[in-house]
Amino acid sequence: MKYISIKGLHKPVSVLMKGSDYFYHDSYERAAANLDAFLAIGGNSIDTAHIYCGGQSEEVIGRYMQERGNREQLVILTKGAHHDHNGPRVTRKDIKSDITDSLQRLQTDYIDLYALHRDDPNVPAGEVVEALNEYVESGTVKAIGVSNWTWERIREANQYAEANGLVGFSFSSPNLSLAKPNEPFWKGCVSADSETCAWHEAEQFPLLSWSSQARGFFTGRFTPEVRDNADLVRVFYSDANWERLERAKKLAEAKQVTTIQIALAYVLNQPFPTCALIGAQNAEELKSCDEGAQIRLTREELDWLDLTSERLPLSLS
Repeated sequence: MKYISIKGLHKPVSVLMKGSDYFYHDSYERAAANLDAFLAIGGNSIDTAHIYCGGQSEEVIGRYMQERGNREQLVILTKGAHHDHNGPRVTRKDIKSDITDSLQRLQTDYIDLYALHRDDPNVPAGEVVEALNEYVESGTVKAIGVSNWTWERIREANQYAEANGLVGFSFSSPNLSLAKPNEPFWKGCVSADSETCAWHEAEQFPLLSWSSQARGFFTGRFTPEVRDNADLVRVFYSDANWERLERAKKLAEAKQVTTIQIALAYVLNQPFPTCALIGAQNAEELKSCDEGAQIRLTREELDWLDLTSERLPLSLS
């Protein structure tokens, strides 16, 4: 397993991050077995959020850590300040409420990585940074970041932090995958485009990608004619993505791996620190992700997969 470093956190972060948006009390043993298997391959980072499973995701993780006695071995990424039916909740009051809930559910006195789940562009970035710094100063949160914020907003927040002697954001968690979305998955969600990736490369700013494997687009189950998944059709069906799929198949053949492993390797071989949030729910899926995380891709191969180069990489010549 490879690991990255995130400023403010004194633990390595495994490049595979275990997703937990299916952790419920009534299937606790299954979730615990998933986590045990994940730790067995060297994984240590778990992704959750205040809204996942109505709060049960965080509660299951809290129970697991208490029963296993392994809190210090794990890196917990949780997110808060997601909007509700009334609209945006990126406020000091809502952040406090969500962090308080998360700490209780996780049965811990600190959160390794805390991210704002959504943005509200009407709130000044500096105001948000000031609110989160209270938790960094108290030790309640080790590193702060964002999910679904644009790189421009992150830059604005970090410039404010630097100018005012505060701790800035040290990671971002948008969507990044080989398949490029036609439109957001959900309103307000952000996917990393070429400009975003260029900024991350220039800053060497860690990116923790959700839907890193494009929700199964590269599994082989989908073709232009198979249109039974309306969300996948809406978000990922495009001529460019079918071409990316074909190129991923060719590269997978050359490397004797699977196409979806190439899609995962694409995320993990970017020229800046990345992690991939994975939804592996059984031993076969976890093994596939573990093997995919070990694949090395050259810049030439990345560019070819991404359709930014027509020149065949050496691995296919």
